[in-house]
Amino acid sequence: MPFLSLYELNNLVHELFDLHLARTFWLQAELSEVRENRGHCFLEFVQKEEQGNGLLAKARGQVWANTWAMLRPYFERTTHQQLTAGMQVLVEVKVTFHEVYGYALNVIDIDPTYTLGDIARRRREILQQLEREGVLTMNKEIPLPRLLQRIAVISSASAAGFQDFERQLADNHHHLAFHTRLFPAVMQGSEVEGSIIRALNAILNDDVPWDAVVIIRGGGSTSDLTGFDTLTLAENVAQFPLPIITGIGHERDDTVIDMVSHTRVKTPTAAAEFLVHHQLLELEALNTLAETITRSATQILQQEKQRMVMLTSQLPTLFHVRRTREEIKFQQLLSSVSSQIVHQLQRYDHHIYLTSQRLTNATETLLSQWQHRLALAEKQIQSAQPDHLLRLGFSITRFNGKAVTQASQVQPGDLLTTTLAEGDFKSIVTE
Repeated sequence: MPFLSLYELNNLVHELFDLHLARTFWLQAELSEVRENRGHCFLEFVQKEEQGNGLLAKARGQVWANTWAMLRPYFERTTHQQLTAGMQVLVEVKVTFHEVYGYALNVIDIDPTYTLGDIARRRREILQQLEREGVLTMNKEIPLPRLLQRIAVISSASAAGFQDFERQLADNHHHLAFHTRLFPAVMQGSEVEGSIIRALNAILNDDVPWDAVVIIRGGGSTSDLTGFDTLTLAENVAQFPLPIITGIGHERDDTVIDMVSHTRVKTPTAAAEFLVHHQLLELEALNTLAETITRSATQILQQEKQRMVMLTSQLPTLFHVRRTREEIKFQQLLSSVSSQIVHQLQRYDHHIYLTSQRLTNATETLLSQWQHRLALAEKQIQSAQPDHLLRLGFSITRFNGKAVTQASQVQPGDLLTTTLAEGDFKSIVTE
């Protein structure tokens, strides 16, 4: 019986590849793995089913060092992203076969505009979904508190951007006071979504009635920004009951949570400057109010003093009797009355000053009372939030991004996503 050795068979396959697949092909696929080694880039391409995550095809690929040295900066300069797992790409490949390593795709070119379009498409789909849910502008519609002093910060504890933010607040030239607390989260990689959502839930359940939330991340690789472009994180930010300010440290692109947050600034330092500026405007408004009250009180006091002086000057003309002993006594009495009037005017001046101070204090007290009432109202709203219900043991099950409320909505084999208070998990319908 004739037979071939493994090497001979693989060599035959090699020859067939060279004969029939000599030209290059433009390939559209998803990256499931990206890693670098000794200047080369090794990839894994996959194609998934349109419904669900089942694999239809998979292939190894590589970009050799001399090509990777040109393609990488070109791709990153155009897209402001690094090649990462989960990204859709359009690459030019040459099909190769090696007797030892088998079938692989050798990448020789890449079209970054295709990936840019896919990123924009995914962001657009998320924003459209939020608009259908009626939550796209919810956070933007929350008015900023007039006293914006208690700030909950979501960032990495070791991030230089967080240190810059704290320093900018503490060293503001107007000596405005702020109370901040860090709620740490992972700000790059695959854990961004879950850790930020956990931090938001911790802020919501905290005893301190926070005025606003600041999400900050310093500069760095833009490839890590994909973690801020997920539907679940965007839903949490858009529906959060406190205004959220984002300063994620990148100027060229907006992430999805930038688009749904109350206010987006460029850097952590700019976030601190925004808070200082807001408080300075409120301080100026209060100072203007205090000056108006003082000016009005002073004007009223001067008018009353002039009227009393005029009345006092008219008293001697009422009497035209001779300078008898009784007249002298009356003049003495008149002098005593005038002295008492002057004394009463001085007391009136002091009373007006005290009234002005009390009015200022009462204004500040009233503002504090309304702040407290708002905090109580926020707590009542929080207790009705879906996150609160999730913590009670309820869950939300979605199919294709839509909530499942009836068993008839799903079929065997459907992939479901279930959201709990702490994280998500996926399951497949069996019956």
